[in-house]
Amino acid sequence: MERFFLYDDTEDTKTRFVSFTGKLIRYDLAIVQSRRFFGKVLVLDMQSSRFAIIGPDDIDEPGYLEYVYNKTEEEAEDLREYLTELLS
Repeated sequence: MERFFLYDDTEDTKTRFVSFTGKLIRYDLAIVQSRRFFGKVLVLDMQSSRFAIIGPDDIDEPGYLEYVYNKTEEEAEDLREYLTELLS
């Protein structure tokens, strides 16, 4: 089978695994830092199998974390606080 690759790169990344409890729910995250994301990080929510490439501008976007991770506003607030600390 013939394939047309847009890219096929190998890169060393830094991955951090974090688990914490918020006011309402527990978070189990994998945070991947890579040059490919131009200063943003790949945040994987291992409980919901959802992920996004996130930077400080995304955290400040109203409703973004709620949409990406399928959380209520109250549930996403703990995640927003953690990511704000992480990315500052």
